[in-house]
Amino acid sequence: MSKRYGFGRWVLRDVSLEVSAGEVAAVVGGNGSGKSTLLRMLVGLSRPTSGTVSGRPKSVGYVPDRFPPNERLSAMAYLGHMGRIRGLSTRDAESKAARLLDRLELVGGVDTPLRTLSKGNAQKVALAQALLIQPNLLVLDEPWSGLDASAHGVLAEIIGEVAGAGGAVVFTDHREQVTRTHASRIYGISEGRVAASETAEIGATVEIVLAKRANAVETEWSAIDGVLTAAENGENVIIRVTQADSDALLMAALNQGWSVKSVAPQRGEVR
Repeated sequence: MSKRYGFGRWVLRDVSLEVSAGEVAAVVGGNGSGKSTLLRMLVGLSRPTSGTVSGRPKSVGYVPDRFPPNERLSAMAYLGHMGRIRGLSTRDAESKAARLLDRLELVGGVDTPLRTLSKGNAQKVALAQALLIQPNLLVLDEPWSGLDASAHGVLAEIIGEVAGAGGAVVFTDHREQVTRTHASRIYGISEGRVAASETAEIGATVEIVLAKRANAVETEWSAIDGVLTAAENGENVIIRVTQADSDALLMAALNQGWSVKSVAPQRGEVR
C-alpha cells in the first residue's frame, strides 16, 4: 500500500508489512518518516491512497501519539463513555476502567478532569481506553512517552499479556534499547519505504557524557525522549540520544545537578 495527502509527496510507497498473532513488532524511523501514518492505516483511521489492508481483527486497541487531554470529562467518565461505545455496560466499563487506572497508578484519582492531567497521566488514560476490550490488535504510537518509571514496567507487562493471549502488538519508539527489549521484529522506515530487519536506521545521534555531582538528582535517563542507550561508567553516565532531542536532555541534566563532561555528535548510524 502507498499513502500521500492530496497531491503532496508520497509519505509511504509500496509498503508490504505483515504482523502475525502473538507477535510484537516495532516500527522505527526519524521524525516525519511516516510511522504514525502507517499506524493509522493499520487501525483503519486512514485509508491507503493505493493498496489494501487485510486481516484486521474486529477488536483493535489504539493509543495515538497525541491523546487530547483538553476535555472537561473526568478520566472515569471518559472511559465509561468509551466502554459503552464498544458495547460494555456502564457498570462493566467503569469496573474495567477502575482496575486499569489502579494498575497504571493514575495520579489524582479517577475523578480528575482530563484537561488537568499531566502528559504521562493522560497517556495512562489513553492506554486504559485501548484495553477496555481485550484487543486482538494493539497499536501504540510512542506509548512510553511521558510515563513514569512504574508505568513503564506495567506497559511492558501489558504488551506481553496481549501477545501471550494471541494478539498482535505494533508500537513505535525512537529508542533502540526499547525496541530491542520488547519487539520480536523491527520494521524500519526510510524515504517512504518499509523494511523488516533486525537493524533499522535511527539517524544522527549525539553521545553525551555526564558526571554526577554531590547534589545531582537520580534520573532514569532511558525514560527521557530521544535516549537510545544509557550506561553507567563509575560516576559517569554515557548517553546516546537522537540529535533532535540532545539539547533538551542537556538542559534536563543541568537542571538536575549533573555536570556535562563531553558532547560528541555521531554520524548517522544503522543499528
